[in-house]
Amino acid sequence: MITAGIDVGSTYSKAVLLSADGGGTIVGSAMIPSGFRMEAAATEALERALAHAGIARDDVAYIISTGQGRYQVPWRDLQVTDLTAQARGARHFFPRTRTVLDVGGQTMKASRLDDRGRVASFRLNDKCAAGTGAFLEKSARYLGYATEQIGQLAASSASAASISGVCAVFAESEVINHVSQGVPPADIMHGAMVSLVTRAVQLMKRAKVEPEVTLVGGIMRFPTMPAVLAEQLKLPVNVPPDAMAQMTAAVGAAVLAQQRLAKRAA
Repeated sequence: MITAGIDVGSTYSKAVLLSADGGGTIVGSAMIPSGFRMEAAATEALERALAHAGIARDDVAYIISTGQGRYQVPWRDLQVTDLTAQARGARHFFPRTRTVLDVGGQTMKASRLDDRGRVASFRLNDKCAAGTGAFLEKSARYLGYATEQIGQLAASSASAASISGVCAVFAESEVINHVSQGVPPADIMHGAMVSLVTRAVQLMKRAKVEPEVTLVGGIMRFPTMPAVLAEQLKLPVNVPPDAMAQMTAAVGAAVLAQQRLAKRAA
């Protein structure tokens, strides 16, 4: 049986198709910008994932939605919170995960899981953009780089510039000040990542971080980010393979759909 997980985020909508072959193989996936028409974005993401897998809509037995726009998917069978979906997705890739850090475009969340993989405690950022992926994207645009270039830019840094602002406005002012002083863009971007990581570590400590730690969210596809996090945490960290860090919640929703079908069959 094929199940689908639909993650309708504030920035991107993702769809993942999972087969019940024992290993839970991902047979199709897609990601598109969410825009302001979240239902349409979710539908298109699913259609693209179906095309990727080469299967029809009728082949999908169960659909679970998650993310900020999860209620905007009227054709879902069930909806779950993104915390629950991320926990299941992280455990799908790394079964011994006990702590999950999710850095999204608009929010940052740290959650600690129990022995069964359920969320035991969690903490959210304080809704400041300096603690989300949006801060890195805005910094990159100011420096004249696209989002896709953030990882390569930061990786080429010789030394991270100091960015200590606790608010996005002040942090952005520091970025502008570094530019005016001729600091290399790579060092500024590296500094922005270190600043974001500092907030992430504080959040994880409030959630009482335990190993293993799994990092998810689009920002984690840039190698510098997990490397700096591992250094500050003084712990090894996991990152889902093949750019799946940005798709983990959709994967988790599809996993939950498989479990739902198994209970129904039983």
